[in-house]
Amino acid sequence: MADGGSLGADYKGVIPDNADKIAEMIKASSRIVFFGGAGVSTESGVKDYRSEDGLYNTVKEYGVSPETILSHSFFFRHTETFYDFYRKYFIGGNVKPNKAHYALAKLEEAGKLSCVVTQNIDGLHQLAGSKTVYELHGTTSKYFCTDCYSKFSVDDVFGDGKNSRGVPRCEKCGGLIKPCVTLYEESLDWDVTERAVDAIEKADMLIIGGTSLTVYPASSYVRYYKGNRLVLINRQETSYDADAAVVSRDKVGLVLDAAVKLAGIV
Repeated sequence: MADGGSLGADYKGVIPDNADKIAEMIKASSRIVFFGGAGVSTESGVKDYRSEDGLYNTVKEYGVSPETILSHSFFFRHTETFYDFYRKYFIGGNVKPNKAHYALAKLEEAGKLSCVVTQNIDGLHQLAGSKTVYELHGTTSKYFCTDCYSKFSVDDVFGDGKNSRGVPRCEKCGGLIKPCVTLYEESLDWDVTERAVDAIEKADMLIIGGTSLTVYPASSYVRYYKGNRLVLINRQETSYDADAAVVSRDKVGLVLDAAVKLAGIV
């Protein structure tokens, strides 16, 4: 932590790790891209996947690993078990955007941020006000019928107690309803990935937050950035740390909120 007073009472005169340096880079940039992972949403109370208390290390009640449950083959072979897990860990709860989500929305509104590229499926960036969000792994807010391809919202499928148990079925044809989430064994959406890569290639600043950069192929898209304003905000080390202009080990929400305020964006 560095000492400073420009943030006022919000931070009690203490600037989060390297937020001042990030703020200076924000001031000099006009095509910022943010690339985020599960660590962005943990400050909203959303469980991540791979940490000690994440889903992959704590969910034991199904007799198989969460990675197995979140696979294409398991979804179609054991759909009822999939939806029991999905309802418990991905649907419901009073989850709200945090400082990171709101800071990024402010950056976009100010004309500084081109887009958010996220590995998360919770839709919190949009709830905070972000307009251009590329969801590499899909979203829990949209669904479709695997037979007639009718589209549904999360309220269509689960709202007002609908499908509170069992397997959701299409009201039009009776077909199986599937979330628009990219499961293991499935390819990422080509159009979304192409737009994300194009934005990263054109970025004059790339901020990476809340991700260990170990999930392939999403993590490989970072390589398309050719600029010299690479920022990494993550509690643990990543394989890209040596390439970064600035590395911060503080919480993503604290750092982004402080950096945006220090850059004069309110």
